Amino acid sequence: MPLVTPLSPEHDLETKALAEFFNETLGFCPNSVLTMQRRPAISKAFINLNKAVMANEGRVTSALKRMIAWVSSNATGCRYCQAHAIRAAERYGAEQEQLDNIWEYRTHSAFSEAERAALDFSLAASQVPNAVDASIQKRLYEHWDEGEIVEMLGVISLFGYLNRWNDSMGTSIEEGAVESGEQYLGKHGWEKGKHG
Repeated sequence: MPLVTPLSPEHDLETKALAEFFNETLGFCPNSVLTMQRRPAISKAFINLNKAVMANEGRVTSALKRMIAWVSSNATGCRYCQAHAIRAAERYGAEQEQLDNIWEYRTHSAFSEAERAALDFSLAASQVPNAVDASIQKRLYEHWDEGEIVEMLGVISLFGYLNRWNDSMGTSIEEGAVESGEQYLGKHGWEKGKHG
């Protein structure tokens, strides 16, 4: 049972209008947003931040942003966000081979060196204590410019917020996210856990 019960999508009409963004990314409005709307200023600010972070400004694709989110969520152990991130990666055109082998991104041929550098950055930045070091920085600058690095850290930071929100809330996971989690992550032990 979640710590705080999500409200109806009709509770705050401004949040509802902004949340249409998630119908494209996930196919539904997340229960996390429905919980945030108990304080509509939080739900609206979150959705606007999400839109800004996920906008494409450079070569960091929508699919890669969602894989960065998955690595970050996997590092922190948030099963809710793991399933959401892999679902969004699928919906935003990640290659099937990448989706099937996300756990092996460091060695699998479906991932480029630039993608590996981005995903290793996500892993290092999501750890406590933070593990971003000169080696990570060097690899990033071999493939990405400073604006693209800012985009990546925006995703990592956004999911840091979401990982803490959803794991603390025990947010109930939506059926579509469960399907994606089981399909792509289940073979490595993914399950709903407290989000059931």
